[in-house]
Amino acid sequence: MACRMQQPTWSRHWRIIQRFYQMTLFLSLLCPSTKSVPWENDFSNSPGEDCEGFQVDVCGVCAGDGRSCELFSGTLFLSVLSVGYHKILNIPSGAQRIKIQETQKTRNYLALRTATGKSVINGDWVIGWPGQFYSAGTEFTYKRPNEIRSRVGESITAPGPTNQELHLFVIYQQPDPTVYYEYILPRDPIINTHSETYSYSSVLPLVESHGLFPSPEISNNENSMGGLHPNQVPSDPMTSETLPLYSWVAMTKTPCSVTCGTGSRQVLFSCIERATQSTVTGDLCSHTLHPGSQVEDCQPQPCPAFWDVGEWSECSKTCGPGFQFRQVICRQTQGYHGNSTVVVVTSLCDNTEMPETTTVCQLKICSEWQIRSEWTECSVPCGVGQRSREVVCVDNLGDIVSDMECNMALRPQDLQNCDKGVCASSWFYSLWSDRCSADCADGSRSRSVVCRMSHTNSLPLDNCDDKEKPDELMPCDLGPCTDQLEWYTGPWGQCSSECGNGTQSRGVVCVLQSNDQLGVTSNYNCSHLPRPPSKQTCHLKSCGAQWYMTAWSSCSRSCEGGFRVREVRCLRDDQTSSDDCDPALEPVKREECNTQNCTPHIDESCKDLYYNCVVVVQARLCVYSYYRTTCCASCSRVVH
Repeated sequence: MACRMQQPTWSRHWRIIQRFYQMTLFLSLLCPSTKSVPWENDFSNSPGEDCEGFQVDVCGVCAGDGRSCELFSGTLFLSVLSVGYHKILNIPSGAQRIKIQETQKTRNYLALRTATGKSVINGDWVIGWPGQFYSAGTEFTYKRPNEIRSRVGESITAPGPTNQELHLFVIYQQPDPTVYYEYILPRDPIINTHSETYSYSSVLPLVESHGLFPSPEISNNENSMGGLHPNQVPSDPMTSETLPLYSWVAMTKTPCSVTCGTGSRQVLFSCIERATQSTVTGDLCSHTLHPGSQVEDCQPQPCPAFWDVGEWSECSKTCGPGFQFRQVICRQTQGYHGNSTVVVVTSLCDNTEMPETTTVCQLKICSEWQIRSEWTECSVPCGVGQRSREVVCVDNLGDIVSDMECNMALRPQDLQNCDKGVCASSWFYSLWSDRCSADCADGSRSRSVVCRMSHTNSLPLDNCDDKEKPDELMPCDLGPCTDQLEWYTGPWGQCSSECGNGTQSRGVVCVLQSNDQLGVTSNYNCSHLPRPPSKQTCHLKSCGAQWYMTAWSSCSRSCEGGFRVREVRCLRDDQTSSDDCDPALEPVKREECNTQNCTPHIDESCKDLYYNCVVVVQARLCVYSYYRTTCCASCSRVVH
């Protein structure tokens, strides 16, 4: 009976607790927590912050996972093109970490322009110097490889972000250019906004204020099912299943895949706790099926019309100023993901200035003719001949090039006829020599005779009449030869050295000439006459480098084998050191000497003055001068 009286009291307490939890859960669902979820905060580190101990990802974020940006990269392989500009890549606005690199060194050049046609690097057919260029909101670094050591080609880099679209060109000069490019585009940050399509009410069921918890009343209570208070409202049948504490909720969406036109975006689901509406790990929602990847269409705004610029035509001239032309059309992007463009009326592109359709070009400065010398003398001293001058074709750098690169119709004359008048020749002769060819008896005097024409050039003798040629020799006689003394010299002998300086000699004798007869006499008889030299220096050729040596030094020992040394050097003709001598011919620098046995010198005055000098030797007292004198013979034997 006591138990039956206590049971209703416990049932009443449980109902109070049950209603309290029902109201708490109901209020928490109607008024979700305002605490921000993790993706509302930006946890990425900027590249400028200290990243010690962590790794910077491809987006430049310290300890990032590479999801805050999208990397675009590739290699462009180009075939044979026409000489000139060719667009190979469009770099969108907002690009960062831009890197463009020729994979190998070529004669091609990289060029960069804005979408409006404004030149940034190497535009308007002008190849600029490497350096820094500011455009499109960032600084571009343009590098050209070292001509000797580098193997890679040109490069363009920029940190970004850019504030307008850029167009990359290659100025084609050499076949098969290959260009590598890469840049990143930042993804839009995830924002915790709930769209009208995926709201809380569309995912979570509406919560009623009853049927959330089962009644703890005991089933065998006789009043549990039948006896109700007259004012009590009957409750719904109790269920054994409770609503889950965690569920998947659509929390955010990815940025639209296009900035204009029709694109797509992905709906992202997160696991949340129903009571607090805070984000938890996905493992707590493993009891329910993940909604999976859901994609929806998005259309931020219609794409604006833009000017589609075609490629420039080839320059109208191969050198000097010319013109280039291109087609400019107004287009608009349409279709899903902007996969197609259509031509529209030009009025839709009035918001931007129409790019130029004609431009001035100059591939190079035309080569020109230059006269490098004056006219030469006429090729003949008389009559008709030719004269010439140097005419060359030079380029804009001043280098001589092939004549075909200049206008042949404008080539100056480099050969010209010349008339030196009627040819006339005459014999010209010098004065007679003052000395006779013989000191006595018959001799002759001489003069030079030449045939000259127009007083300018010597001509062969056969152009003048030999019959009219003046005499070149005239006889002379200084009287009979009687007892005349003179020195007689023989021929020079062979040089004493095959190379370098040497000497050679000859015979010199005194002779007496009388009536065409010559006789040798004493040199004393000719002593009053200047004696010709009998020796002279001679030099057949330069020796080049050869070995020189000094005299031997004294022998290190007077007997029983010693050695002596000398210095050996390789010297040139000017006595400077050289390394060109033959090592096999190098003289020895050291040799043995005085190899004979030593003969002991006997000194008759060297005697032992005491009979016990053997004790002096044993006691090693010979080092003292007193004992060396008194025991001279014994101490001398120790030394030898």
